[in-house]
Amino acid sequence: MIKNQKFIFLYALIATLIVFNLGIFFGYMLEASRINKINQMYLETDMNILDQRVLNDAQAIIDFDCQYLIAENIKFGDKIYEDALQIKKYEDANRINNDIISQHRKYDLLRTLFWVNSMKIKQKCNSDFHTVVYIYKYNNPSVQQTSEQNFFSNLLSELKQKYGNQILLIPIAGDNNLVSLDLLIKKYDITQLPVILIDEQTKMTEVKSMEDIEKYLK
Repeated sequence: MIKNQKFIFLYALIATLIVFNLGIFFGYMLEASRINKINQMYLETDMNILDQRVLNDAQAIIDFDCQYLIAENIKFGDKIYEDALQIKKYEDANRINNDIISQHRKYDLLRTLFWVNSMKIKQKCNSDFHTVVYIYKYNNPSVQQTSEQNFFSNLLSELKQKYGNQILLIPIAGDNNLVSLDLLIKKYDITQLPVILIDEQTKMTEVKSMEDIEKYLK
């Protein structure tokens, strides 16, 4: 009887260890898969940054048709926004480390470059699309900031779905030490995060409903 109990106990212990180790293994593989997907997206980001820079330089010497510029810019903006949503899902599922933070800065640089390019196109083509730049705190936000940013993010997502190509929604982390972005933040006298900047004219740090933003999109 005692021997049987020992065998049962030993069997249960071995089974528990196997299940535990399998859980760790599959958890590791899942995290590694997510990180690989993030890295692949960031490799594409490097190419997008280069492509955007070439487009900026080309505009100075080639008289592009405004309709073409606007259409390509909107398509590029939508891709950046969709990538941002996907990357946030991956980041939320993984531990944030220095490598992920460094890679995130690349996307912030791309978004900043896209924002500047959008302003140039609006001036060149007298376009009527709206830029809605959402600048948030990425590193160690307070509990209050996290709550506000979740609310802002959900609200702006609904706004983008409603207005589509009429607005370019550009989310950017404002605390990743990018000189170009820091200069723009200083230019528009942004001192509090999160903030929503509409058409480089209206700053909003307090928003209660979508209507608060929509009145500036008329």
